[in-house]
Amino acid sequence: MKIHRRLPCPAAALLGAVLFLACDSPPPPPPEPETAAPEPPPTVGRIERLDPRLDELVPAITDLEVLAEGFDWSEGPVWVPEEGFLLFSDVPGNAIYKWQEGVGASAWLEPSGYTGTVPRGGEPGSNGLVLDAEGRLVMCQHGDRRVARLDAPWDAPEPRFTTLADRYDGQRLNSPNDLVFDRDGNLYFTDPPYGLTEGPEDPAREIDFHGVYRVGADGGVSLVTSALTRPNGVALSPDESTLYVANSDPEHAVWMTYDLSAPSAEGRLFFDATAMVAERPGLPDGMAVDVHGNLFATGPGGVLVLSPEGDHLGTLDTGRATANCTFGDDGSTLYVTADDLLLRVRLSTRGLGF
Repeated sequence: MKIHRRLPCPAAALLGAVLFLACDSPPPPPPEPETAAPEPPPTVGRIERLDPRLDELVPAITDLEVLAEGFDWSEGPVWVPEEGFLLFSDVPGNAIYKWQEGVGASAWLEPSGYTGTVPRGGEPGSNGLVLDAEGRLVMCQHGDRRVARLDAPWDAPEPRFTTLADRYDGQRLNSPNDLVFDRDGNLYFTDPPYGLTEGPEDPAREIDFHGVYRVGADGGVSLVTSALTRPNGVALSPDESTLYVANSDPEHAVWMTYDLSAPSAEGRLFFDATAMVAERPGLPDGMAVDVHGNLFATGPGGVLVLSPEGDHLGTLDTGRATANCTFGDDGSTLYVTADDLLLRVRLSTRGLGF
């Protein structure tokens, strides 16, 4: 008798192969846990819009973001493009701090402005910070009463300095406050009494006025003006023909301009905020200039935005006394030092040099 073998069903064979492979394969890996989006920074203050031209500079939807807090008096911010971080002073704390995205703020250089061994009070630290043409850090040192360059690498900072200016006409400076370089390497700085332990009445004071000075490429120190009672923040116009100087005197809270093509010329009033002092915290202090010549000038209420003609376009109202500001990142971010805070504002304009 012929035996007919029953062939397996193709579908059943395929199913068996699949089951065999399934039993022999490792289990699939568990799904990756979802990464929570970082919390947005807290915000403070508000944007006060006084002129439609502000909308071209400050987006309709923007905030004053708090990046760090807890400082005694934050000042003098400078963006370090090659390193991708911000440096700023804590003047009473005699320290420079570093802030970096994703890392936060930490002490970077101590001491920063007073390197003596005898303890002292007041505001001894560094104030204004700037980079020279070679990308080195230059600072105003209240305690040591000089403008100095840091002679240490970015990744290993230590208090080792070269003095650029500490005297005028043989007399020791009061306490340099803020500074700016032009493209030719000339350095302009202000010299109010704020870093002296006893202020303008300090017996160690040698110069009886508060000057604005120029340090030439040859190292010589010359006087721009001695007419201001409290010269503070300083900045240059985009074409560098005009020097802006803030006067942080509550009785004469103004910004002045000086024509650098005629150094002996009298200063011209640019904007007067004296009437605002009684209503809002802060005085004229540091400033930054955008590519269009608009000034972002710290003063009563926060950061005043002033057109090249001196029109008040609006205020980045921080709600507290505000010391200084600078452009950073790609030039469209304004970093602001406001009392105990470090703030950030995203803009529609860019700062000079970006």
